[in-house]
Amino acid sequence: MLDLHVHLLGHNDREANQENIRAFLKEASRKGLKEIGFADHDYYWDQMNFPLIREVAREFPGLEVRIGLEAEYRPNEEDRIKNLLSQYPFDFVIGSVHEIGGWAFDYPEEEPMHRQKEADRLYRDYFDLVTRAAQSGLFTTIGHFDLIKIFGIRPTSDILILADEALTAAAEQGLALEVNTNGRYKPVREFYPERRLMEEIKRRGIDFTLGSDAHSAEIVGRDLDEAILILRQIGVRNVTGFRGFAKVNYTLE
Repeated sequence: MLDLHVHLLGHNDREANQENIRAFLKEASRKGLKEIGFADHDYYWDQMNFPLIREVAREFPGLEVRIGLEAEYRPNEEDRIKNLLSQYPFDFVIGSVHEIGGWAFDYPEEEPMHRQKEADRLYRDYFDLVTRAAQSGLFTTIGHFDLIKIFGIRPTSDILILADEALTAAAEQGLALEVNTNGRYKPVREFYPERRLMEEIKRRGIDFTLGSDAHSAEIVGRDLDEAILILRQIGVRNVTGFRGFAKVNYTLE
């Protein structure tokens, strides 16, 4: 098991200190994880302390501790992301889309706006940005691939058609797509991505990785056993970790 989507800083509501780092690593060890990856949001850059994570990680020799970043993809901001990535030797970088045209669509108070918009257009606009993120060459991973479903709004068009270009770009760039278990605790009440997309990702030979999207230590590893079960059911035999942008394969047991 591995969890490559945890947020040490949460929503910038705690410090990157030894105590908090240790709490995440203790929970990962308690749950039997082989690999944990810190990936705080890029807009908290000034609060990050990567050397301290490396220091505390030495206390947990049985746990592979990776350092990543979750970078918000916006059109015309690729140079900003490149600049951040040049400042530290990351193990992995998650490219995520939380905004459409400046609209941060995943906040709870934005649910009414979702219901006012035409669902197919909403999905097309979202997946267009995911496609561009995948094509950018900046990331190892695409985060919560179908996040746009967060409030349970579904398109009338086939999701496989709407997501086709994004999946093609991910395959061409050799990216991993994560099974993100946090969706179960949002109004949509299911993992990202939905099972039908998982089956298509598997069919296309795109790698999977795993993430809880934990914003607090007790959530580390949450529901990953079930995510692994689903992957095994659809015929996936390996999930992907990272070390210095190189893929590390783990066999699903």
